[in-house]
Amino acid sequence: MRHGKKINHLGRKTAHRKSMLANMACSLIEHKRINTTVAKAKALKQFVEPLVTKSKEDTTHNRRLVMTKLRSKESVAELFRDVAPKVGDRPGGYTRIIKLGNRLGDNADMALIELVDYNEIYNTTKPEKKKSTRRAGRGKKSSDETTAPKAETKTENTSENKEEKKDE
Repeated sequence: MRHGKKINHLGRKTAHRKSMLANMACSLIEHKRINTTVAKAKALKQFVEPLVTKSKEDTTHNRRLVMTKLRSKESVAELFRDVAPKVGDRPGGYTRIIKLGNRLGDNADMALIELVDYNEIYNTTKPEKKKSTRRAGRGKKSSDETTAPKAETKTENTSENKEEKKDE
């Protein structure tokens, strides 16, 4: 039975796993997206999300708590300076995992993990308003009738202009 076994050990000892997740988290914060296996991406998501939540409130205590996990001054500074203001209004879900298929060498499931607010493709496109459609075709007939006489008057005017020019 697997009661209470929430953590994926990823086939590594505790120290190796913690160091690997810290390094991957630093890379994710620095580059905003990284490619890795699906299992590592899921473990990294559980590792990074609480750190981003702590970074929303910039206190010395929170900086020290994040520093114990990340072990990189530059990453902690960037997390509190750049990432936290962007995700300040978001209640959670700071990362997105996109599955990419299998790796060529060993057929491992690959994934792209990224910080949600830094993806320009998803953020720039705003949902367009749906154009309301009418069920009855009555509106088209009235618009066609209004345009038709205008077209006739133009042709009449041009024919009259041509006759006047001939007379001159």
